[in-house]
Amino acid sequence: MGSRIGWTLLVAATLFGAVWFGVVWALAKREDPPLSPLAFAKLYAMPSPMPEIPSHVYHLGHSLVGRDMPAMLSQLMANRHASQLGWGASLMNHWQSKVPGFAEENAHPNHRPARQALESTDYDAVVLTEMVELRDAIRWHDSAGFLAKWVRLARNGNPNARIYLYETWHRLDDPQGWLDRIDTDLAALWESQLLHRAMAQPNVGTIYVIPGGQIMAAAVREIEAGRIPGLSNRSDLFAKTADGGTDPIHLNDLGAYMIALAHYGVLTHRSPVGLPHQLVRADGNTATAFSADAARALQQLVWQVITRYPATGVAQER
Repeated sequence: MGSRIGWTLLVAATLFGAVWFGVVWALAKREDPPLSPLAFAKLYAMPSPMPEIPSHVYHLGHSLVGRDMPAMLSQLMANRHASQLGWGASLMNHWQSKVPGFAEENAHPNHRPARQALESTDYDAVVLTEMVELRDAIRWHDSAGFLAKWVRLARNGNPNARIYLYETWHRLDDPQGWLDRIDTDLAALWESQLLHRAMAQPNVGTIYVIPGGQIMAAAVREIEAGRIPGLSNRSDLFAKTADGGTDPIHLNDLGAYMIALAHYGVLTHRSPVGLPHQLVRADGNTATAFSADAARALQQLVWQVITRYPATGVAQER
C-alpha cells in the first residue's frame, strides 16, 4: 500500500511539474499583441520635431547598406558614421554574433562592433535593417523580436537617439515581380510583421522608416517611363556581375546615391533637392554620377516619396 501511495504521489508530482513548466514556458513565449492599424497610424499622425542634422550615424545590416552608401550620406550631411555589416545578415545574426561574412564585410575603418556602439552615447541616429528574403527572416529569425532588442539597446545607450528601420527590396528576378514585392511588402511585412509587433513591446517606442524600397520603385517607374534624362532601365541602378550581367539585388554608385538621398531626407527632415551629386565612394575613388538634370529630378522624386509616407516622421507637403 505504501509503495502504491508513493508511486501515485510521484506520478501526481510529475504531472503537476509538467503542467507548471508548460504554463511558465507559455508565459515566457507569450507575445504582446501587435499594434492595430489604427494605433500604428496614430503614432505617425503628427510629424516628429525637425531634428538637428545627426552628427554621428550608426548602420546595422548587410550588403544593401554596404560601405559606399553610408560614405555618401556622410558627405551629404558632413558628419561621421560607423557600421556593422554581414552577408545577408539578419538582426538575429547580429544579436547572436553569428554574422556570415563578418570579417570580410567589416574590414574597413568605419566598422565598430554593434553592441559596443549602441551601448555608448555616441550615436544620435541608428539605422537598422533586416535580411531579405524578408519572409524567411520573419519566419525563422524572429525579426520583430530582435528589432525590439536592438532598439531597446540603442535607447538605453542614448535615450535621445532616433531609431530608424531601413526598408529595402528583393531580387530583380523575384518570381512575384520586383515592383509587386515592393508594393505589397511595405504594409504586409515591414509594417505588419516588424513594426506593428516590435513597437507593441515594452520600451521600444516609435521607430521611423527610411523607405528605400519605395524610393527605388518610384525611381524605376520614372526611368522606365522615359522621364529621367540618360537612364532607360532599372538595371541602370544595379551593379554588374563578374560576367557583365546585372546583379539582381546589389546597387551600383547611382543606386547607392539614391538610397543616400533617402537616408538624408528622413534623418534630417530637409529636402535633398540641390545637394551635390558628384561624390566619392568609401575607398576614396570618384563615384559614377548622374547628370545634373537627372540628379535634380531624382532628388525631387525622393523628397516626394518621403513626404507622402507618414512613417518617415517628416512633415507632409501639401
